[in-house]
Amino acid sequence: METRSGIVFSGGEGPQPHILKRLLDNLPAGTLLAAADSGLILAEAAGAKPDWIVGDMDSLDGNPSIDVGCLGRYDPEKVIRYNTDKDYTDTEIAFDLLREKGCDEIWIVGGGGGRLDHLFGIRDLFERKFCPRRWITASEDIYCIDRAGFAELRTRLEPWGAVINDGLVSVFPLGEGPWKAESRGLKWPLANVHWERGLYGLSNVAVEDEITINAVSGRFMIIFPDLK
Repeated sequence: METRSGIVFSGGEGPQPHILKRLLDNLPAGTLLAAADSGLILAEAAGAKPDWIVGDMDSLDGNPSIDVGCLGRYDPEKVIRYNTDKDYTDTEIAFDLLREKGCDEIWIVGGGGGRLDHLFGIRDLFERKFCPRRWITASEDIYCIDRAGFAELRTRLEPWGAVINDGLVSVFPLGEGPWKAESRGLKWPLANVHWERGLYGLSNVAVEDEITINAVSGRFMIIFPDLK
């Protein structure tokens, strides 16, 4: 069965427009795009036009540095406004919308920096049964692998000429254990790690141009903290 992809543009710090445009140019046909409030600014800076804009719009409304007519360029039916008194973040609402539209692989772009509680809110999406596959901020490229879903990450360490050989790689267990991982191309092989809740592998080092990390059991967050 063919996978349908979706991207949530979140407010907060995201990759530079030229980096994001390069990423968007390589997306599979039919990828759905949703902007969460001021994530619209990030999307438009890279030349993207989201299929939906959702949220309470508190970061768009009344901001003198933002084009007040930006929402008027979109079909009103595609602009879904929520009350500020809500139980979910705008990013979460956009994520759930793409899931409802049939996306089974969803990335989050943006969401870096800013309020720590919002940062933790995105991070905790990775604990859910259906979670993001990838999260790209201004300086981090983050992947999720899961034995029950996407079990393998295989990547050349230059997704857009940003992560370089000898770059840092950090690994965190997610969800319920037991956890077991295997790797190729890392200085300290993950097969030697006996994972427990609260234990993580910080600042491992890539020693080859291409690395592979497999989730033998459990779920893991893989962070490349070296985007430039």
